[in-house]
Amino acid sequence: MARKMKTHRGSAKRFKRTASGLLKRYKAYKSHKTGKKPAKSVRNLRKGTLVSKSDQKRIDSMLP
Repeated sequence: MARKMKTHRGSAKRFKRTASGLLKRYKAYKSHKTGKKPAKSVRNLRKGTLVSKSDQKRIDSMLP
């Protein structure tokens, strides 16, 4: 009997799939210690970005 693949719940909370099938992620280094970083840096950390091509395949396997 074939078993269903399980979704990696940690990955499911961190990545969202775009309409074209790519993965969107949020940037690191924003949770604390932002007082010593320039406002411009902290502002740029707000924006989401796409997962790199090399990591895409690895994360795809965690999100069936």
